[in-house]
Amino acid sequence: MNTHETINYVEFPCCDLNKSKAFFTAVFNWQFTDYGPEYTAFSKEHSGLDGGFFQANLKSDVTTGSALIVFYSDDLESTEKKIKQHGGIINEATFSFPGGRRFHFKDPSQNEFAVWSDK
Repeated sequence: MNTHETINYVEFPCCDLNKSKAFFTAVFNWQFTDYGPEYTAFSKEHSGLDGGFFQANLKSDVTTGSALIVFYSDDLESTEKKIKQHGGIINEATFSFPGGRRFHFKDPSQNEFAVWSDK
């Protein structure tokens, strides 16, 4: 069901769809549906929000003004370990802020994300 005037979908550039699908499947248990050779979609059932990746030599990075998508984790260190094991790069080490801790990482296509925890 779609809700009037709420965020409904997010799209990310991706230089290698297969690497990105493998990464997000292994780390966050996402599942994908391919729509041709240059687009793949994921559903909110596993990710929290519907979205997709489109083939492009671009990247989503906060240093260029991109919005930052932030994941939540009950176990920040475990999530960081999985990200590293599956080809993600930690580009900002864990730091504390009022209410929790977080780190930033880049996926195999160099898109920047963050993970936070209140634990």
